[in-house]
Amino acid sequence: MNYTDLLSTVSDVHSAALRGTAKAVNHLHVLRNWTIGCLIVEFEQHGEDRAAYGERMLRNLCDDLAAKGMTGLGLSTLKGCRTFYRTYPQIGQSAIGQFQGLLPHLQKGQSPIGLLPAPATEALPQPGDAGAGAAPTPLPAQVLLRLSWTHFLEFIRIDDPWKRAFYENECLKGNWVVRDLQRQIGSLLYERTGLSTDKRAVLEHARQKALETPGQIADLIRDPYILEFVGLAEKPHYLEKDLETALLDHLQSFLLELGTGFCFEARQKRVTVGDEHDYIDLVFYHRLLRCHLLIDLKVRPFKHGDAGQMNFYLNYWKDNMLAPGDQPPVGLILCTDKKQTRVDYATAGMDPQLFVSRYLVALPKPEDLQALIERDTAAWLQNQPSEA
Repeated sequence: MNYTDLLSTVSDVHSAALRGTAKAVNHLHVLRNWTIGCLIVEFEQHGEDRAAYGERMLRNLCDDLAAKGMTGLGLSTLKGCRTFYRTYPQIGQSAIGQFQGLLPHLQKGQSPIGLLPAPATEALPQPGDAGAGAAPTPLPAQVLLRLSWTHFLEFIRIDDPWKRAFYENECLKGNWVVRDLQRQIGSLLYERTGLSTDKRAVLEHARQKALETPGQIADLIRDPYILEFVGLAEKPHYLEKDLETALLDHLQSFLLELGTGFCFEARQKRVTVGDEHDYIDLVFYHRLLRCHLLIDLKVRPFKHGDAGQMNFYLNYWKDNMLAPGDQPPVGLILCTDKKQTRVDYATAGMDPQLFVSRYLVALPKPEDLQALIERDTAAWLQNQPSEA
């Protein structure tokens, strides 16, 4: 072995150790959070002094854990742990087994309130017979535990079990990092796949991209907007730009969704400052409130920079576009998803007439994707090595 070999081998061993350490830490992090969720639910259901804590129990627990010097267990995390426990009961055998010595009142593989099912013994689903089931086939714990807690935080925000199963499959098959998962959820991959006649082509496209890397105006801003009127025609492929085009093409229905009093004024309204041009997606005028509504459409979740962009539009409009008798304009950012805390921080101190709403497109019929999801799940499980 020469020096170059020595250097290379030491580097490889170090990298392998770091990967193993990260994997072990992530594994324990997920198991810890499931167990915390289990204990919270158990207390809420059966705790002898739960009445003394009431609805403030989680806040009290958060504060007392912080007083003990425990970081990373804030209120949102504790709520997430509780939801995680209820959403993924199959992780219980691994979690309770890991912390058995600290949970003498629980038996391995048993949930304190009966939410943990017995290990599945039925055969894997076959192509074509999955759609009749009421729920997707759950992935086993040894497969799920390859994912990080941050992945699970994205999954537990999805209420539809079929939609959640779809993203679980795609995440595992594509080895997505959390950033990839967030982008695909935000770009409505599930909905676009369900609406396409060539579902595999949409998935392949997504996988390739993952590899590349007289009242108050506030009363008129509804959240979410249900854009079922978009009426996407049947196409082989659906990309993100198709959703944006469909929304902008259906202005009459969009006006009805906004409410009474809105009049359409412009689409892709140019805003020129110096030698730079920007474009406002949609401009409406409300004849009763006598103000303009500026709409910026995002075919993705809200980002903090979106608020700054809309604030720029509002300031420009007030300085250059107001007619006599007009009230200040209102800005509305339409996005596929939003996290309210992020919105609050991004818009703090800005124009109070700036709003953020999420919209929903017409969802595909459940049976359009159930068979595809179950086939992918079955194929994935069959290709996995048996657990030691």
